[in-house]
Amino acid sequence: MTKIVKHSVKPNVSVPFRKTDDMTAPIQSALDGTVPVAPLANSRRQSEDYETWLADVWPKFIDAAATGRTFTCYEIVDAHKLPDPPNPQAHWGRLMTLLRDEGYIRTAGWACSDRPTVHHSGVRTWKGTAAARREAVA
Repeated sequence: MTKIVKHSVKPNVSVPFRKTDDMTAPIQSALDGTVPVAPLANSRRQSEDYETWLADVWPKFIDAAATGRTFTCYEIVDAHKLPDPPNPQAHWGRLMTLLRDEGYIRTAGWACSDRPTVHHSGVRTWKGTAAARREAVA
């Protein structure tokens, strides 16, 4: 008679990470010994208050609208290296809504974003109106 022996299986228990003294570098070097350059999450500066930011970016968007070409918000931001607002998640959209409500731009459709952090997601495109052309001339 043969005896069946079951091998015990150790449970997969994770050991908490302990930082040692020799791990002081924030970025681990590559296998060849080089240290990669950490990409900046946001290389643009950020404005402290909304009104100052709005005064900085408003003329650039009026100029873009006056050309009559179709554009995305990020195209104008990137071309002019405009600062980020205090709350980027809300204020860029608010800017475009204000420009639309004032009659300077209208919706033109949708496009894939050129912004590197959004993986070509769909974004609204805008086109300037006659009011924007008059504002640029004045």
